[in-house]
Amino acid sequence: MRTLANFITRAHKTIIIAWLVIFAAMAVFAIRLPSMLEGDGFRMDGDHAEVMDIVSDKFDMPAETMFVVFNDVPNSKIETTLKQIEKLKLTSTIESPLEDDSLQSGNVAYAMLHFDGDAENMSEVVTDIRKVIGDEKGITLTGSSAISKDINEASQRDLITAEAIGLPIAILVLLFAFGTVVASLVPLMIGIVTVVSSFGILTILGGQIDLSIFILNIIPMLGLALSIDFSLLFISRYREERVHSSIVDAVHMTVRTAGRSVIFSAFCVFIGLGAMLFIQVDLFQNIAIGGMIVVSMAVLSSITLLPAVLIALGDRLDKWRILKVNENGANRWRKFANQVIKRPVMITILATVLLLVAMIPVKNIELTIPQIDSLPESYDSREAFELMEDTFNLTDTSTVYVIADRKGGWEDEDGLQAMKDLEEALTDDSLVDKVTTIFTASEIPTVDQWNQAMMVPEMEANLAPLLETFVQNEKLMIPVTLAAEGSSDIAQDWVRDWSEKKTDWNLKIGGQPKFNQEIFDEIWDKIGIVLAVIIVSTFFILMIAFRSLLIPIKAILMNVIGLAATFGILVYIFQYGHFGIPASTIALIIPVLVFSLVFGLSMDYEVFLISRMQEEYANSFNNDKATVEGLATTSKVITSAALIMIVLTGAFAFTDVLPVKQIGVGIAIAVAIDATIIRLLLVPSLMKLFGKWNWWLPFGKGLYRSDNRRFERKD
Repeated sequence: MRTLANFITRAHKTIIIAWLVIFAAMAVFAIRLPSMLEGDGFRMDGDHAEVMDIVSDKFDMPAETMFVVFNDVPNSKIETTLKQIEKLKLTSTIESPLEDDSLQSGNVAYAMLHFDGDAENMSEVVTDIRKVIGDEKGITLTGSSAISKDINEASQRDLITAEAIGLPIAILVLLFAFGTVVASLVPLMIGIVTVVSSFGILTILGGQIDLSIFILNIIPMLGLALSIDFSLLFISRYREERVHSSIVDAVHMTVRTAGRSVIFSAFCVFIGLGAMLFIQVDLFQNIAIGGMIVVSMAVLSSITLLPAVLIALGDRLDKWRILKVNENGANRWRKFANQVIKRPVMITILATVLLLVAMIPVKNIELTIPQIDSLPESYDSREAFELMEDTFNLTDTSTVYVIADRKGGWEDEDGLQAMKDLEEALTDDSLVDKVTTIFTASEIPTVDQWNQAMMVPEMEANLAPLLETFVQNEKLMIPVTLAAEGSSDIAQDWVRDWSEKKTDWNLKIGGQPKFNQEIFDEIWDKIGIVLAVIIVSTFFILMIAFRSLLIPIKAILMNVIGLAATFGILVYIFQYGHFGIPASTIALIIPVLVFSLVFGLSMDYEVFLISRMQEEYANSFNNDKATVEGLATTSKVITSAALIMIVLTGAFAFTDVLPVKQIGVGIAIAVAIDATIIRLLLVPSLMKLFGKWNWWLPFGKGLYRSDNRRFERKD
């Protein structure tokens, strides 16, 4: 850190110019990012993706289908609308309710717009079709691409809403912390540079990877909060040093002390995000990569651009003073800290009981993959989709596609008998509502009768195209309708069991139930690895940072308890439906995402607080004094930083996209718990209870070593 500090103090003008160039270049790319985001990110390579590619490429089934829902619209208008859509030449085929009575029920009807695999940029396709439909009452385009486009637009509006709420309050918090306009705006400037630069890098990467629409909210949320937190810590320490040092010396010392804390904090957040790379689902990959980029940019801007700006500003940092900062704040925190360590056992028990009570609802948590309910109810595409589902009972069943391989194909007698055996095995399953094969479609019940029919030229002419519909070379495709909703546990169990069946035909299954099952299984199979990487890595980082064995163990345990309490409160708010929020399930991504993000974020405060205690302890070797002074000197910074984090993430509670709302509220709750119950009560209480053992390291170069009777200082 000394070398970095020397470089920054010597080359601060060059650093500022370099960052201005980077910011300008990345801003050009950043403005293009929203147009590159498509889909919710719930995609992974597996049987479902492979099967759906096969049925699209080999069996001529549409790669994607959208729906035009008609509510109380005359047939003439339905016909006109579908002809206009057909003229766009965007669809491969259109199934009209005027030609298929099953697509009509009462006053409600829907048409299916099929697209082949060559259809590109479905967002533009949605726009073109909606232009044709116009503002016609009772006619709505819906389906996955239409809903995805609407979620993208809702996410952009949500970001504006959250920033409009969060940033002004964050500036007020900074004003109360620093008292001057300039000092308050500097952290915000660092945050903007971080977010814009990160967006620019993601835009460049967007050409190689598919990016989820949710990163549009998560990256600014994380980037602004981290950058402002880091800046708050840095500027606060700089001001302390500035009291008795020159500007250059103060910056030099701040880089060596606060800069070190920022780097260790960033490492914890970086690892928490990076661990999500083990989960092979696009959304987690996106957030991991985007998160690691924004954390890297936050720490780079905080330890290079920020100190360079402080040198350039000099005493102008305190220009335009609006509020007089209370100089007795540290004394009040010192009194508070003394009161806490006087009753460590009682406070530890009380804080633990509060957290355990908050955990109770976790036992009822219900996790689902975000689907149509991610979109606000006010959107026509959601309303139309739900109308279609309810009117035609589409949620009562689900369709899966079974692909079977047989060497030599399926058209000889043995192959046809194998097909019939597989059909009967599927039909005999209690959950199966319908099985479609060449036998059921042709109403020819046996293999012998099929062979006899194929010997008649007129019959063969009719049956040969039907055979091609279900058989292509060595592959057989069988659509199966299950008497269960695609997102239900019973449907997921069914596809899992059939995928694992030992047969001669290498069965593979696709469809909504398989998609859900693979996503759930991938997360549950990898969550242990993710947690192990985060916890073990954090342990070693903190052990190296503080040269202590107990401090990282305590920090990890407290974080786990605090996060469990957070999830309990989330269930209480969203799943139970409190505080004016309609009851809903918890998005499957929330536990993994909030744990990975907050476990690292909360270590910010641990590092800020314990680093100061460590400094005090290294000078006095008095654990009680180090605990009190560490809490007294950092509590204002930690409280302000936590409040900013809560404001910037909690502002997403006022947005419309449900998973983003849950993420924002979850992070805000977790940070609030961490900065109050854990950091202000549990940490000092446990520091008091463990005494000098807090600073014990049984190996390596620690502050102290133990011979089981006394601690001795190591020079």
